[in-house]
Amino acid sequence: MKGLPVPNSTLSTPFSLGSLELPNRLVMAPLTRMRSGRDGVPGELNVEHYAQRASMGLIVTEGTYPDVAGQGFAYQPGIETPEQVEGWRRVAERVHAADGRLFMQVMHAGRVTHPDINGGSQPVAPSAVAVEGRTHTYQGKADYPVPHALTAEELPAVVESFVRASRNAIEAGMDGVEIHGANGYLLHEFLAPGANQRTDEYGGSPQNRARFVVEVVRAVAAAVGAEKVGLRISPEHNIQDAWETDHEDVRATYAALLDGIGDLGLAYLSVLHKEPAGEFVQGLRARFGGAFLANSGFSDVPTTREEGVQLIEEGVADGVVVGRPAIANPDLARRWAEGLPENVPDPRTFYTQGAEGYTDYPFAQV
Repeated sequence: MKGLPVPNSTLSTPFSLGSLELPNRLVMAPLTRMRSGRDGVPGELNVEHYAQRASMGLIVTEGTYPDVAGQGFAYQPGIETPEQVEGWRRVAERVHAADGRLFMQVMHAGRVTHPDINGGSQPVAPSAVAVEGRTHTYQGKADYPVPHALTAEELPAVVESFVRASRNAIEAGMDGVEIHGANGYLLHEFLAPGANQRTDEYGGSPQNRARFVVEVVRAVAAAVGAEKVGLRISPEHNIQDAWETDHEDVRATYAALLDGIGDLGLAYLSVLHKEPAGEFVQGLRARFGGAFLANSGFSDVPTTREEGVQLIEEGVADGVVVGRPAIANPDLARRWAEGLPENVPDPRTFYTQGAEGYTDYPFAQV
């Protein structure tokens, strides 16, 4: 199966992203699917899933942990061990054989995990504040524990884990990496005052809360090349207790973040926000100055073809990040180009194991 052209839509126009030329402007969002083994090694089911979706302009993998202490979900893949690297190599080879392009999202879950998931480690976070609620572990549901507050002396080792993971991803054949700074996980926890209650140089002011994310991004860019690095953020998402409720503080925090990485020439900035065309998000885009990907699937309503076309035609974004429609339609690029009917995603199978709801969605037969 070769990557399909998308000839009949503004979403079909190619554009440059870092060192890549994308054939269209559809980007498959990083989608947690919990289909790897307990050893975090992607298998043939993962290979088939990603290869099926190679006609997307760019695939961003599910969040992949840099070390087991940062694993957030049962059956989540990692990029730490040689076996995990080899599993992802098989994914990359099949996607590239289908003329696809692939970035790996490197994700450290921070406090959003449990010792029954992450190899027995106490979760880590900027501050010793637990997430309210429960998580699914290999042993069943459990409350989130109080995390260990990382000391300033411990932070360089966490930075190095992102660097090592990113090098492993490139070794595995990925075209690049996306640093996960969104959705309430470790890097977002440093940005959000609801999760970061530190009083040292990594807490308090917007500049201090942005500092650790800046250090991670700069270190990864230095290790693998800035043109192979993207950053994903979700300001004001207010998920998993990473509260960002003061809009002026949010503006100052993300301005400090982008100012801290603005000279790097990263491949892209990907923003999840309910108002991608709004003044705040467009201000972030202008401050970043490079390729800008918008994800408007902020609520329970997924991004539609019409919305995607509008985002490109109105100049809101260079690319459109799509989640649930890409789950249900391996040939989404063709369907949206030609206006074909879409398969409906089945939420019942989003976080299960096996092929159902993962590799068995049909391609269009028209």
